[in-house]
Amino acid sequence: MEKHQLICIVCPMGCHLEVTKENEEYHVTGNKCPRGKTYGVKELTNPTRVVTTTVKIEGGLLNRLPVKTKEAIPKEKIVECMKLIDSIEVKSPISVGTVIVKDLLGTGIDLVASRSM
Repeated sequence: MEKHQLICIVCPMGCHLEVTKENEEYHVTGNKCPRGKTYGVKELTNPTRVVTTTVKIEGGLLNRLPVKTKEAIPKEKIVECMKLIDSIEVKSPISVGTVIVKDLLGTGIDLVASRSM
């Protein structure tokens, strides 16, 4: 039996979870809502995160444009994702929601602008 201690990041409550794996089945305790149970299992089987950062923009009001992944990407791809994002430069004007990179690193998830500029 494996036991893991996690803090849920789905909402601001920050529930302290204990996730137990027994015979390929996961049991979660400490969650105050059903989302905590889902998070606990997902964090041990396939952890993902939404990446929020900036890219260079030419001709914009500011030098950097805020961007984010439209959905969560696998946690193990974050470093590679950031290396790619660091090399990107876009030209103004850009509208919020504009796809900056389609199918980021083959994940099927787009990198989009999170501000118009």
